Amino acid sequence: MERIKDLKEFYKEFKIRPHNKEIYEMAFTHSSYNSDAKTHHHDYERLEFMGDSVLGFVIASLLFKYHPEMREGDLTKAKSTLVQSKALAQYARKLGYPTYVRAGHSLSFEEASKNQSILEDIFEAVIAAIYLDQGIRFVSVFIENIFLQDVKDFEMNEVKDYKSMLQELVQCEHRESVSYKTYDEKGPPHSKTFYVQVSFNGVILGRGVGKSKKEAEQSAAHDALNKKATL
Repeated sequence: MERIKDLKEFYKEFKIRPHNKEIYEMAFTHSSYNSDAKTHHHDYERLEFMGDSVLGFVIASLLFKYHPEMREGDLTKAKSTLVQSKALAQYARKLGYPTYVRAGHSLSFEEASKNQSILEDIFEAVIAAIYLDQGIRFVSVFIENIFLQDVKDFEMNEVKDYKSMLQELVQCEHRESVSYKTYDEKGPPHSKTFYVQVSFNGVILGRGVGKSKKEAEQSAAHDALNKKATL
């Protein structure tokens, strides 16, 4: 089993001199840990809420600076694409975050390190912890170091409407439309995760996860297209 790294290695890796070490511990603590440790709210859920806003602000600022050709609607779509669940989970893995996650016995290290939603939440929680502990300048540089090249290289043709693509594929041979259904919701009211499935004629074509129903529907449509479902 993979060992959980000491946060000293995290501070060293990212050149952080922490003022409040507890806030970083919280950023890497899953709610399942509370039941084992008999603690309450000593996890990343509130931090994730803050980190989402800080990340969105910095990414919006970078897009505004490096893409003067983009109109308001394009900026919104670009920001949404850059900070989507899958992208943040990939960044979390790349930065080695899974090796710092504390979870209860009900959630194994392997499960936590593969769970896209958990990794996304932790990525945002770490952003919040750095912001609250080090300030906006430090966290802005931290985020820029991660996202800058992707922001500079971003092109609007990367923004794909998978729902439209799936619908067009279906309507090549059928008149009916696909349908989307939210089959589960998890998380606190301020930061829910939605689970959606897309179906056609009673057959489930794909499933998706997102921080909004629209994002989850796009994810489900993408899943269906990837599977090259037989309609």
